Amino acid sequence: MGIQTRDRVRKHRKLMAQSGMRPIQIWVPDTKRPEFVRECRRQSLLLQNDVQEREVLDFIAAASDTEGWE
Repeated sequence: MGIQTRDRVRKHRKLMAQSGMRPIQIWVPDTKRPEFVRECRRQSLLLQNDVQEREVLDFIAAASDTEGWE
């Protein structure tokens, strides 16, 4: 990281802190890894034709407010 970039980042962080914000770090699964894709597929197949899954999806659809979405 060059000096200009470092200074710009430092200035941005200072302004954010002055406005009442604080930095956090969040670790999330790497969706690009083959293991992630395999695990998603494995879990999805476990729910295939599951009665409770259908009930949950129906509830979400009924409770969702999608008016005006395109």
